[in-house]
Amino acid sequence: MIFEQQALSFVPFPNNILMLILVHLLITLNLYSFMSEPSSIHHFKIESIDGKTIDFANFKGKKILIVNVASECGYTKQYAQLQELHELHQNKLVILGFPSNDFGGQEPGSAEEIQEFCSSKFGVTFPLTTKVNIKSSPVHPIYEWLTQKSKNGVMDASVKWNFNKFLIDENGRLEKALPSSVTPLDEEILNWVGA
Repeated sequence: MIFEQQALSFVPFPNNILMLILVHLLITLNLYSFMSEPSSIHHFKIESIDGKTIDFANFKGKKILIVNVASECGYTKQYAQLQELHELHQNKLVILGFPSNDFGGQEPGSAEEIQEFCSSKFGVTFPLTTKVNIKSSPVHPIYEWLTQKSKNGVMDASVKWNFNKFLIDENGRLEKALPSSVTPLDEEILNWVGA
């Protein structure tokens, strides 16, 4: 009888191990799903200002400079330096302008108006995207990725005004966020590009 009681007391033990294995498996799966969040920008696609598709996978091996742009901002003159940077380094750098009306309503124009303004005033030839939401809902997924460490795996960042800059390395990983006051031909950006 004592032997039977001892044998019965061991019955829950395998169940405890099974429970531990199950808990470990669930934690591992949960961590895997968290870690499987893309840490590269190369999985994104976005519509260009002229209705075509910009596929970030095409930019593998090049650095990417993402700038939220506006036509009626005190920083709008940075378009000229962005174009100059594009012309100097287009073999190793992709500049992408993301028009947004989220900051002071300074990009109210249509796609056609924005495109005309950029080409006639600044000779812009680098890609521009369709107008996006950066602060207003729904925030574009690329800007969610740029500003949330849980998505980019590197840092939380905030976009405070037009012409904020995000620096992405050749592997599609976020490296740095810079404020509007840092111009496109600033030494920090030129050093990053490898000029």
